[in-house]
Amino acid sequence: MSIWKTPLVLADINKFNENTICSLLGIEITEIGSDYLVATMPVDQRHHQPMGILHGGASVVLAETVGSVAATMANAPGYYAVGLDINANHIRGVSSGVVTARATAVHIGRSTQVWNIAITNEQGKAVCESRLTMSVLKSPNA
Repeated sequence: MSIWKTPLVLADINKFNENTICSLLGIEITEIGSDYLVATMPVDQRHHQPMGILHGGASVVLAETVGSVAATMANAPGYYAVGLDINANHIRGVSSGVVTARATAVHIGRSTQVWNIAITNEQGKAVCESRLTMSVLKSPNA
């Protein structure tokens, strides 16, 4: 059974993210499951910190992006979600390739949502584990 109350399609999500930090970093939503959402991000010089590895902030942008889109889809029509808190544990360095983020719900409530985001490298090894808490608000036009 799907958790999505406001289902979206990949093309629409990625179009909505054009001309944002997502396009700047190459973040793309790539898969919608019945209870998870997946996004990818390349790792190149745009994403590096001075030591030549993936900047932790870029991982957090990826995590917040996939978690925020998931939260939007899990909301009933007429509601939206904004970030309250995010944390990230950086586990493994990556200097090139593609990282993949998978968001799964920990809690989908009336006023808050909590999402777990696991970011892995191309070999499926953990790069970052993040937790995102969202506030659910009623749209002013609803």
